[in-house]
Amino acid sequence: MWPIVGLAYGTVLALAAAFGGFGAFALVLVLGMVGFLAGRAYEGEIDLSELFLRRR
Repeated sequence: MWPIVGLAYGTVLALAAAFGGFGAFALVLVLGMVGFLAGRAYEGEIDLSELFLRRR
């Protein structure tokens, strides 16, 4: 399944770059990374609380 997801994401990036320019490409890339991290956190594979907690 993951190769198909990667192919779809790459296609969306290519279309954003082709029709929207670099700004659209960068926006799709950043939002895709945020979505990826949110999905991994939701599944419990990574713990984002370490990033947001202050260390004493």
